[in-house]
Amino acid sequence: MAARKIFAGARLRALRNQHKLTQGELAARLDISASYVNQLESNQRPLTASVMLALADGFNLDLSELMTDASDRLVADLREALADPVFGEGVLNLQELKTVASNAPDMARAMLQLYESYRKSNERLASVDAVLTRDPQAGMQTAYEEVRDFFHYADNYIDPLDRAAEALAGELGEFGQDRLARLIAYCGEAHDLRVVLTAPTRPDLIKDYDRSTRTLAINARLEPATQFFQIAGHLAGMEQTTLLGQLLDAASFKTAEARSIARMGLSNYFAGALQMPYGAFLKAAEAHRYDIEELGHLFGASLEQVAHRLSTMQRPRERGVPFFFARVDAAGTITKRHSATALQFARFGGACPLWNVHRAFEARGEIIRQLAETPDGNRYLCLAWSVEKRSGGYHGTTRRYAYALGCEISHANRTVYGNDIDVARASFNPIGISCRICERRACPQRSVPPLAATISVPADRRSIVPYEIG
Repeated sequence: MAARKIFAGARLRALRNQHKLTQGELAARLDISASYVNQLESNQRPLTASVMLALADGFNLDLSELMTDASDRLVADLREALADPVFGEGVLNLQELKTVASNAPDMARAMLQLYESYRKSNERLASVDAVLTRDPQAGMQTAYEEVRDFFHYADNYIDPLDRAAEALAGELGEFGQDRLARLIAYCGEAHDLRVVLTAPTRPDLIKDYDRSTRTLAINARLEPATQFFQIAGHLAGMEQTTLLGQLLDAASFKTAEARSIARMGLSNYFAGALQMPYGAFLKAAEAHRYDIEELGHLFGASLEQVAHRLSTMQRPRERGVPFFFARVDAAGTITKRHSATALQFARFGGACPLWNVHRAFEARGEIIRQLAETPDGNRYLCLAWSVEKRSGGYHGTTRRYAYALGCEISHANRTVYGNDIDVARASFNPIGISCRICERRACPQRSVPPLAATISVPADRRSIVPYEIG
């Protein structure tokens, strides 16, 4: 513990407020002075081993959670926003950003929202669209972005909902081919909810609920894993109404739209946790060394569902390998993003073209592997694959997605995908987060220059990228 200093003022202050304690009362519980608590909360003093142990014992905290720099994702977001020339030529160094994120996280998030509003207003003005410029909502964070940030800063793990799903999974019994039938039977017995698998009235319809007859119609053409997930998500809204309301109230969403989207997101979270309950799933993941195909077979889940679930395994004292997970559409847009690692996805702009998730569309049916290094020196094991989802017959629509799952290279030996990796000799592909903040000068795939750098366009010399970065 003495290897590096641990500053956790914001987390300590949040813990004290959560338990409605004064600094004096917290000091008494930790057997230290009130002035010492004040110094800890203002990050004037680091946590000592004895204080961390007292916090772990007194408040049932995970020591690894205290020792992890939870401000990393906030620092990454700040760094990306502050690269914009609107903030001037001076660039805050990493230590300054860490100080802001650690000491004033709410102020940092407010600044990010302000910057996002500035960007949206500028984009609307630049479009010279009369309707948009008169829109009173111009510049506001969208409902989807607000919900994205809710899950982003919760580390994509919702403990009370996860445990409620795990308890219900215990009632449903062991895994097997009849688990979908057991879930349908439970819905009828516990909630008088009739579930039918039927041909949809429209090929794109996944489910349809008739409130008057309490009948939930599920598209019979869907894979059983998707049918289970959709039923479980609907069940969450009926069985966890109080808990969902408490979580939504605590989040204080600004609009009714954001609250509705978050409710759907939380219901889907419950569905994934019911399909793959935490304890059993973590045990199986460790036993099968995080082989996503094996886990999909064991739990009757798709690879997307398994990968998404792996990105949520952050329960205190029972953490799995920390993964990032993303879904990318055929246009290269990231439509889902979750990260329990230091790798943070770009909030503004597209993903790095050197990332193997873009190549997954060319290798349909295969899981491809990439060893990658980001500009901050962190190294990752990255997996990618693609899937086609069809709706209807010949005239139906086809959706194509690529998926990415990865972990830091230090965890690779815990997975089946790292069996043959010799880290000392391996070659790592350089990737970035987004061209607009990437520091690499000689990238042949660069789409735009970094915002914080100057460029020159030589008259007598031309390379692949038509400008040189200063």
